Amino acid sequence: MTYCVGMLLDKGLVLMSDTRTNSGVDNISVFRKMHTWSIAGERVITILTAGNLATTQAVISQLEERNKAPSDRRPSIMEAPTMFQVATQVGRLLRDVIEGRQDGGMQGEGPRFTASMIVAGQIRDMEPRLFLIYPEGNFIEASYDTPFFQIGETKYGRPILLRGYDRRMTFEDAVKLLMVSFDSTLAANLSVGLPFDLQVLERDRFDPLHSRRILASDPYFHQISSGWSEALRQAFHSLPSYSFAEDSTPSDGAR
Repeated sequence: MTYCVGMLLDKGLVLMSDTRTNSGVDNISVFRKMHTWSIAGERVITILTAGNLATTQAVISQLEERNKAPSDRRPSIMEAPTMFQVATQVGRLLRDVIEGRQDGGMQGEGPRFTASMIVAGQIRDMEPRLFLIYPEGNFIEASYDTPFFQIGETKYGRPILLRGYDRRMTFEDAVKLLMVSFDSTLAANLSVGLPFDLQVLERDRFDPLHSRRILASDPYFHQISSGWSEALRQAFHSLPSYSFAEDSTPSDGAR
């Protein structure tokens, strides 16, 4: 399992992914799940991956090969005219890889080969765009109603994003919000783990504005983790206390 988030803001895109891959508690490895391609002044594309590692690596490797030697039959995402076409190519390739593995005699273990992806980026003279790619190859695009996507272990970090997200927020606040979301997921699920990869794509800047790996020793992440825990404790204790005493004012209909 993993956890990845892509967030659309007025200022651009903020992306974050963990790096943990495990096949049981005694087989834990670190693999990058954030992959970026760019052409200076023309386009930047980042893909986040979740699911079966062999499947996602096969997709990324084929995208790399197509970028080096594109053709009509094997188009490159670096030559696609729009981000919609980029998402279409990635979705089609993901579907073909999954179907190819199942057709190769692995039908009985089909769920092992499922994967999903987040495609983010911008092409010159167009808007930054964000897509969620499903294993079947179809996809949806982020909008004002759905301004961020999660893949992998989504449930623990989602409430944080729902309560804290604001499309007009600064990149710095967006990173802080993602840190809290990832910390909450990390605390609740052992299949998500450090290090995390972070990337900020500013509107009309066709290379990452900010990109870094957040290690377990990162002092800012430690501040966020401990500060969020303390803030939750203080908020909890500030709430009204529950009483076992009977309410002296019965509700309507009580006898």
